[in-house]
Amino acid sequence: MQVMTRDTLLEMEEDDDEDGDIALENLEQTVISNFGAHEIRTPDFEEFNGKPDSLFFNDGQRKIDFILVYEDESRKENNKKSSNEKQRRKRQAYESNLICDGLQLEATRSVLDDKLVFVKVHAPWEVLCTYAEIMHIKLPLKPNDLKTRLSAFDSFNWFTKFLQVDETLIKPEQEFFTAPFEKDRMNDFYIHDRDAFFNPATRSRIVYFILCRIKYQVTDSVSKFGIKKLVSSGIYKAAFPLHDCQFNHQSEDPSCPNERYLLYREWAHPRSLYKKQPLDLIRKYYGEKIGIYFAWLGYYTQMLLLAAVVGVACFLYGYYNQDNCTWSKEVCNPDIGGNIIMCPQCDRLCPFWKLNITCESSKKLCIFDSFGTLVFAVFMGVWVTLFLEFWKRRQAELEYEWDTVELQQEEQPRPEYEARCTHVVINEITQEEERVPFTTWGKCVRVALCASAVLFWILLIIASVIGIIVYRLSVFIVFSAQLPKHFNGTDPIQKYLTPQTATSITASIISFIIIMILNTIYEKVAIMITNFELPRTQTDYENSLTMKMFLFQFVNYYSSCFYIAFFKGKFVGYPGDPVYWLGKYRNEECEPGGCLLELTTQLTIIMGGKAIWNNIQEVLLPWIKNLIRRYHRVSGSEKITPRWEQDYHLQPMGKLGLFYEYLEMIIQFGFVTLFVASFPLAPLLALVNNILEIRVDAWKMTTQYRRMVPQKAQDIGAWQPIMQGIAILAVVTNAMIIAFTSDMIPRLVYYWSFSVPPYGEHTHYTMDGYINSTLSIFNIMDFKSERRENPYSGLGNHTTCRYRDFRYPPGHPQEYKHNIYYWHVIASKLAFIIVMEHVIYSVKFFISYAIPDVSKSTKSKIKREKYLTQKLLRENHLKDVTKNMGVIAEKMMGVVDNSLRPKSE
Repeated sequence: MQVMTRDTLLEMEEDDDEDGDIALENLEQTVISNFGAHEIRTPDFEEFNGKPDSLFFNDGQRKIDFILVYEDESRKENNKKSSNEKQRRKRQAYESNLICDGLQLEATRSVLDDKLVFVKVHAPWEVLCTYAEIMHIKLPLKPNDLKTRLSAFDSFNWFTKFLQVDETLIKPEQEFFTAPFEKDRMNDFYIHDRDAFFNPATRSRIVYFILCRIKYQVTDSVSKFGIKKLVSSGIYKAAFPLHDCQFNHQSEDPSCPNERYLLYREWAHPRSLYKKQPLDLIRKYYGEKIGIYFAWLGYYTQMLLLAAVVGVACFLYGYYNQDNCTWSKEVCNPDIGGNIIMCPQCDRLCPFWKLNITCESSKKLCIFDSFGTLVFAVFMGVWVTLFLEFWKRRQAELEYEWDTVELQQEEQPRPEYEARCTHVVINEITQEEERVPFTTWGKCVRVALCASAVLFWILLIIASVIGIIVYRLSVFIVFSAQLPKHFNGTDPIQKYLTPQTATSITASIISFIIIMILNTIYEKVAIMITNFELPRTQTDYENSLTMKMFLFQFVNYYSSCFYIAFFKGKFVGYPGDPVYWLGKYRNEECEPGGCLLELTTQLTIIMGGKAIWNNIQEVLLPWIKNLIRRYHRVSGSEKITPRWEQDYHLQPMGKLGLFYEYLEMIIQFGFVTLFVASFPLAPLLALVNNILEIRVDAWKMTTQYRRMVPQKAQDIGAWQPIMQGIAILAVVTNAMIIAFTSDMIPRLVYYWSFSVPPYGEHTHYTMDGYINSTLSIFNIMDFKSERRENPYSGLGNHTTCRYRDFRYPPGHPQEYKHNIYYWHVIASKLAFIIVMEHVIYSVKFFISYAIPDVSKSTKSKIKREKYLTQKLLRENHLKDVTKNMGVIAEKMMGVVDNSLRPKSE
């Protein structure tokens, strides 16, 4: 071990604060060594031993638990010698503290680039035991002898066997009774092999815990610490645990478990697309946090299968019944729709137009605006409740199987939080002094500032939505003037490209681009806000960040859909007295069939564009980056490179880890549930996307990314209440879409009330004449002066035009006022919303009550394990006490004998 004097390495300037000063006090409980040592110790340098698959130090005995990578300051090609010297001092001080804390380091230069140095970190047995007790890590006591109850689906094993992973390759994990580790009770734990007692994931987690809390600089009693700051400031280039082998072939080391290879073969490879996920191996290799994500994603995808089947059935029902759609036939009929002259939809350039130019869109609308849509909306309200309730049960099973039932009690404070704990308060429960980072007033100020920042960004999104609306209103005038005014039935483009359709498609694309740009900016802002808020634990941090990001993303992704569904075409007035935005732009109107088809178009573009964009980001970008890295080091490709250097050239996982994976799926979950009444094929698209998403995520984690630091997680965190909130809101939005966006309620009112006397002229219930009854009449002479000059050549000498509304005709005593049909429709819509909401909410409440969050068998297992664990520990404790009492009794008897022997003699 190389040794230097401390004074030569810790002469650090007080003004050197490029990575921030953080007060570090009250960290005794983390057993962090200080700078009180008189010598700086640095790791020994060893040459690469030529074993590319080795996971050990050069001695072949000590496992590599973590890798630190830095660029040798003496070989950097720049002129910043003073800056390089400061970085070298900090790094050497940090590594010295790691050694003082018990970790063992070994440095090796890069085979391909001699400027890079890889520092291998090993945690010996004593350090592992010490920190396992500090972190309250649960470790095996004895093998689990509880019998597993047979499932009701076990009788179908012959059918599902081909879906299972190959158990000859991925063997089922042995289950144990576990308890938080204590060094004083080491004999109680199942330690048959010290090297295997702490698995690689646990070893990496312990080492990372230490790395995040070790200091590297002290200036005026202010300490800087942690590997995160060293990496972000460029002192280290990377810090990561090692993959155990290459993903495409097994290691030559016979002791290597080859878990990465097995995961790639049985999980990430395309040929395993139909197989179930090896969740236990995922959890063992990557940790519970990644394991719970893939468990949730897999369960969500399974439940989508049922929703997709029902959605396709409803779509097919609408598709095969579109020929029976009477109102669409009337629109396309040249004697009906061809003779209905519609009023212009803007003030200057828009012409009069014939209703039958919307023939194709009305046919497509019949597919989505049918009775099947209502059935599917009700079904999805029940489906989402079943999904959430059954997921809670599945999550409880995983908590038991993966030993995370009491995780909240184990979680340690974040080092950033501990470093700020400078205020002393009295704990209300223990009545003892404890340190907190800020006072109650300080906390209120931080919360207020954070809330204000989030609100500002949400208002910024709303402003962008208003900009899109203004774009719609402006460009609609252009399209109305440029696109053909007459429908001749021969031009295939003319049949589909109406002014409304062109405006909707271009606005949707621009909206999607703005969404992506704002996402990129807000990510950095949200992280800054959450760091300023300073949550106590990592779970609190992630939950706080999740809520901030989701509020932003919710408005960002869904605002345009809410506008089309509930605002567009609702407040337009009538041709003689239109409503204007900002006193200048006339409000948009829907097509005669309503805005439902436009909402469907918007959902398709956003869902499809989002899926394509995410796949480009998740697959192509890391693959291209790794390809470029391989190209740059192709000159040294003939050299044998060690495991740590191969992993270094992979892509690092982002700072937010799985956050964007969850967010992508939750946004999709919102599209599938909130607006499913307008697009019954949404669950099918989500199902296909998720089947690919699971394997894409698996592929990039096993092949393109460095191994993540394994982390514990009890559940999916703040995403659970977010999904519950979406499920409650989905009932309201779908009821309102059916009531206000689709034409289902007006059609039903016409069929049952206005097609027959006293309001109608037909002798039986029918949909004939529906289009004529829903289009009001307007006298062209009632236009404002500038409107009278609007050209309508070729359409005949008409004195009236039609518009979509329920108003009295000109000449009526209440001309242009809402008629009786309007009030019947409004009353029916409100009644429908109330009935649908109450029915679905009642069913949801009953399902939630009937399905417990934790199954009876899981509760029994948890109680049984807790009982047996306590009994085992108590029995072992009693054995130790009895043994000690026996030793003490023997000693006392010996003393008594020695004291009585002289008297008897």
